[in-house]
Amino acid sequence: MHFQDLQAQLLRRRWFLRDCGLGMATLAARSLMADEQRPGTPRTDPLAPRAPHHAPKAKRVIYIFQAGAPSHLELFDYKPELAKRNGQLPPAELLKGYRAAFINPNSALLGPKFAFAKHGQCGMELSEVLPHTARIADEICLVRTMQTEAVNHAPAQIMMNSGSQQFGRPSFGSWTLYGLGSESADLPGYVVLTSAKGTSGGASNYGCGFLPTTYGGIPFRSTGDPVLYLSNPPGIDSETQQQSLDTLRTLNELALKSVRDPEIASRIQSYEMAYRLQTSAPELMDLGQESQASLDRYGIKNPKEANFARNCLLARRLIERGVRFVQLFHEAWDQHGNLAGGVRQNAMDTDQASAALILDLKERGLLKDTIVIWGGEFGRTPMVQGGNDGRDHHNRSFSLWLAGGGIKGGHTHGTTDELGFNVATDPVHVHDLHATLLHLLGFDHTRLTYRFQGRDYRLTDIHGRLVDGILA
Repeated sequence: MHFQDLQAQLLRRRWFLRDCGLGMATLAARSLMADEQRPGTPRTDPLAPRAPHHAPKAKRVIYIFQAGAPSHLELFDYKPELAKRNGQLPPAELLKGYRAAFINPNSALLGPKFAFAKHGQCGMELSEVLPHTARIADEICLVRTMQTEAVNHAPAQIMMNSGSQQFGRPSFGSWTLYGLGSESADLPGYVVLTSAKGTSGGASNYGCGFLPTTYGGIPFRSTGDPVLYLSNPPGIDSETQQQSLDTLRTLNELALKSVRDPEIASRIQSYEMAYRLQTSAPELMDLGQESQASLDRYGIKNPKEANFARNCLLARRLIERGVRFVQLFHEAWDQHGNLAGGVRQNAMDTDQASAALILDLKERGLLKDTIVIWGGEFGRTPMVQGGNDGRDHHNRSFSLWLAGGGIKGGHTHGTTDELGFNVATDPVHVHDLHATLLHLLGFDHTRLTYRFQGRDYRLTDIHGRLVDGILA
């Protein structure tokens, strides 16, 4: 083939892909642009509110991710038989096919470190280190039979947040924002707040994966500007900035019209959001507007000090302002050693504020259509690690709790065996949890999809079933 003929063929191909609108980017962009728009919203706004598949029970989510894997045996799932058999070897049949992350599975059994008691009208059994959670027992649904395939922190955290152990999949928060859009004009639709240390899974826990970048979680910092580079540099006043943004928007809209790349729509939205954030973010982060009674309820001694309690209060303020999805990360629960001391300290750091958030939301009429999730990536082994002072990773059964929009309050779902090792009744896989949460938000999880590299992807992959037992 002559060079001129090859060049002509390439030009024809480029013309076909660009102008006939058959490229994948074009299809994705048209899909985004065709969604239901808020009156007066520009066609370039990928965060405009959209209608779900059916009437939702919940409109927004607060996900309190207790990374590091809280021990269900010290917090939520009391096992008297485990206490009786403390120091004994586990039954051989129990360990068939079992793989722990670090320990020899034949390690001795370790009894629970804390006493349990029943609370609320429902009689929910909870650990003594959770006195504040005990006060909201009738508001929460305790799921004791969670399961996952992952046995180490990073893949398990990514699995819990994106439905896959692989990097690069959209997070639950991103799927929610993609499906519903945002009701906030001045704040991101998906905000991330971190206390303790960063998570093992990193940004993949709140990333957008192959979805357009506008659907990713936006981390808010605890000191300085809430978002990096939010303040104008010296010499740039608001008028100059607005003129620059107007020019950028015009150029980006021309590019969007020409190539129809959805990332250009994301770029337009991000520039405009950054401009509005200069006013809205500082106002949001200023807890001076909160009453002393409110600060005391959450256990906040210094409103400017960054910690878990402050993030819980910020979560309530964020959803009041229309933010669709707020995620709190607190990685401190990896008790391979110092089990009793570590769990007790972590409970002291998180128990009061978690319960305060539920009560605050309920009093403000927000709990009825807000889902709150509290839990980590897996549980801890009934066997000991580190002499007599720790537990290894355990993925066969673990606990979390939920509250709010469409969740059955005062309910304990499922049971584990007498040692807290395997699920005995009503297992709930991570995919099942995701399917159920999407259902409460108004989606059939099999229909909330995004086409990428020739395949329709979804949060639940090819799995997931509705867990009717936790629905109100």
